[in-house]
Amino acid sequence: MPEKKSPKVVMDSDGIERCLTRIAYEILEKNKGIHNLVLVGIRTGGIYLAERLQKKISAIENAKIPLGVLDITLYRDDITKTSKKAPLGKTKIPFDLEDKKVILVDDVLFTGRTIRAAMDALIDFGRPRMIQLAVLIDRGHRELPIRADYVGKNLPSSLWEAVSVNLLEKNGKDEVLIEEET
Repeated sequence: MPEKKSPKVVMDSDGIERCLTRIAYEILEKNKGIHNLVLVGIRTGGIYLAERLQKKISAIENAKIPLGVLDITLYRDDITKTSKKAPLGKTKIPFDLEDKKVILVDDVLFTGRTIRAAMDALIDFGRPRMIQLAVLIDRGHRELPIRADYVGKNLPSSLWEAVSVNLLEKNGKDEVLIEEET
């Protein structure tokens, strides 16, 4: 039996912070400031990244940008196919989405199915002017025609590898790991 390789750290805490700082500036540049701009983090990893982006953008612009939380559990296309049932979380979007520029935030972009579900969920809350996507990791292997507007790191991976984003708020440590799935 082959020996299982230990996970490889592909991004450390400093790398994550540099990526988020760059993404914050890119968001401001592309949108020419924060007018009508809102952040929406996808539960769970996207929430923490959206909160960090909110702090960075608010510090740069000296004004607070609205932040929402989106749970996509009921919008997933595999909800009836998986035996592992995801717990239902809360969506909290305390602002009107009408005519807003929404920055949807997630930790890993893989097949695109999570983002498709997130866009479906967002549209149920209103009609934004536009939806842009910010992700920390883009690992490829798209099944749907979805791409990120802001990417921390492109991480080409095999289908038999797992990419894990550990964040201080949830796991006690900031790092991105890649390992072979068993």
